[in-house]
Amino acid sequence: MASSPGSNASHSHEKTILSESSQAKKSQYSEEETFYMNCRAAYLAVFKSSLENIKSKEQLCLVLQQAGRNPSQKMVNQYWTPQTTTLNFDDFCNILKKEKPATKTELLKAFLKVDTNNDGYILHTELYKILTMRGEKMTVEEVNAITKLADVNSSGKLDYNKFCKLYMTTNEQCRKTALEKLEVDSRLRRQQFGSQVETSERATSPISKPSSRTTRKTDHKPAPKRGDSRTSSRPSSAQSCKASVSSTICLGTSGNTNSELIEPNTVKDWQCAQSKGCFFLEEDGEIITHKYRLYLPQRSTVYITIKPLNLSQLEGKTSPWLSVDTALYVLRENESQENLQLVSFTEVQNKEMFMWKGELGSGIYWLIPFTTGCKLKKIKKQVTGEAKLVYRDGDGELALTKEFKAALSDIFEMIDLDGNGLLSLEEYNFFELRTSGEKCDEEAWAVCKENFDTKKNELTRQGFMDLNLMEANDREGDPSDLWVTLLSLGYNKALEMTEACPFVIDIYAEKCKPRIKAVYLEAGSRQLNRAICKSVVNKGDAKVLDSGESIIVYTYKSDTRITSVIENKSENKVIIHVNNEQSKNCVNNRGLNIFAVEVAPKSMMVCQHVMPLKEQEEWIYNCVHSLVP
Repeated sequence: MASSPGSNASHSHEKTILSESSQAKKSQYSEEETFYMNCRAAYLAVFKSSLENIKSKEQLCLVLQQAGRNPSQKMVNQYWTPQTTTLNFDDFCNILKKEKPATKTELLKAFLKVDTNNDGYILHTELYKILTMRGEKMTVEEVNAITKLADVNSSGKLDYNKFCKLYMTTNEQCRKTALEKLEVDSRLRRQQFGSQVETSERATSPISKPSSRTTRKTDHKPAPKRGDSRTSSRPSSAQSCKASVSSTICLGTSGNTNSELIEPNTVKDWQCAQSKGCFFLEEDGEIITHKYRLYLPQRSTVYITIKPLNLSQLEGKTSPWLSVDTALYVLRENESQENLQLVSFTEVQNKEMFMWKGELGSGIYWLIPFTTGCKLKKIKKQVTGEAKLVYRDGDGELALTKEFKAALSDIFEMIDLDGNGLLSLEEYNFFELRTSGEKCDEEAWAVCKENFDTKKNELTRQGFMDLNLMEANDREGDPSDLWVTLLSLGYNKALEMTEACPFVIDIYAEKCKPRIKAVYLEAGSRQLNRAICKSVVNKGDAKVLDSGESIIVYTYKSDTRITSVIENKSENKVIIHVNNEQSKNCVNNRGLNIFAVEVAPKSMMVCQHVMPLKEQEEWIYNCVHSLVP
């Protein structure tokens, strides 16, 4: 477990344990640990604290280089757009998740393409031509820096095998130097930690590795061996905490109908607007979702619901995402999108549906879907074999398999946001952004309409099927690109949607026609985090953690979830140790029973979301928040 900062021997022993664990792959968190430790080391090689923000393209480029990346101008521009003012440590970790470091094999392949003699050398004259005129163009000075490296150049030629080796060695040395600095300088020691603790619940239902959003600054320690009484199951820093507060909440089985829910016949004559959407789980655990703009032409009582969308399933199988929790936060736009005011959120439950009823004035509102991440998370399911997507018919023509057609039909249903049975250009572009990262322009859409079945200038279900068949034909039956699409939409190789949750939103208004429109497809925003924090502060119980009453823990509970928020009113950052070991039948969005969070001065943050592991059984939330000195 974690040792005190002054204990070198203990720290050395801890490193040995972590190294052995990594080599033996005994811990499912070891790979994640290493990644975040390297992120933190690279970040702190440039900044004094992980709370400092990246404030320029130059800083972004520098910190990416410290992390062993070779950022091109195109890469930097992708993450630092004209609208960007700052990027934080979480953003940096997200970038590193997406931008993998180049391998020696990849570098050699790139050089081999321009090595016309295949002798392992490239003439400097050819190198200047390639690097200053093609692709991401380099300056003459930058190329000079390469050709002047004595160890890899001779007789006007670059020995690219030696260059690749030097490049990899230099990157590794930078990484090691940053890690050593992190270890030596006690002020830069890792400020967050966590440990996976075995529980009876976890033994029956393993929890996946935590998402990068929630554990990005968390260094996990290995759990003690069974029967080893000499090792505490708690980090030693927690044993020297200044102050702590404990919260215990016992809840019955969830999923009961709430009596406050109005009956459907009450709103049957109201005007209604509907839109579908989806939560998509990223590789790093981050959740992407649609965001909506709601317009009400006049003041009216409204009834808003959100629930998972039940798509067609094979007989005997249920949709795995139906158990995913959903919520919808309603925010009012005052003067701009940046100035949003929390109105309420869908709190009342009826089975898998969550709703809110209230009065809204005329104007523009933003609807931000939310899921805690307790149920929608990465799972390590062994998939035996790969589903077949296409086959050759009796005439030798390519055709889609029955199983792939069923999956495409479900996808069509999911991306047909307005539910009219057709895909508009806007709807299709949400699909394109998710699967390829690009949009289809008007010209390309016109070509699409000429070649595939459309109705009212929108793509039909059959047209969508034919579009995918054309993609298969373009690749002569190679399903690789089709799998890229399927995996990005949450499907696994068995054609099961396990990492996405489609949902449907209904808006009923008593006195006017509501209008809802999907506007964005993106990760959780600052507005959503602020809305969650404000809702917890407004509706939750507050407990003061320190004598100065500057650190407050707010705990909100409903029948289905518990959310805690920590507010730091002080002028200094604080570290809060969180211990859930005594909770029963619970699962949280972090995937850890013990962890710590760093709260910036004059700020508040969501600490954790907790839900029952087994909804039909009683669950007990028992959490201790402690201030680490």
